[in-house]
Amino acid sequence: MKTYGVAAKEYPYGFSSRFEGKPGTNPEELIGAAHAGCFTMALSLMEVTLEKLSDGFAITAVHLTLKAKVPGASQAKFDELAAKAKAGCPVSKLLNAEVTLDATLIS
Repeated sequence: MKTYGVAAKEYPYGFSSRFEGKPGTNPEELIGAAHAGCFTMALSLMEVTLEKLSDGFAITAVHLTLKAKVPGASQAKFDELAAKAKAGCPVSKLLNAEVTLDATLIS
């Protein structure tokens, strides 16, 4: 028995959307969305690197790009909090991949 939510109905999920460029979503995009949601609701860009290895495919890297306007925050405090969010995110801990972050405080 298959159970699909609204997103799965609107964005087909399968081999063709993963490897053949067909419209839809794939596990890597779903992990990226979960990671972005975990890291911050205002994350502006998430890049997930999927590579073919000798034993199959693997997510080998995730790059987070955050641009935030935080009234009253110093650069040092912003950097500290962004690093804590990256390190403390349960999804970041789950992934066996290098997770990098570019965080920019907009004044």
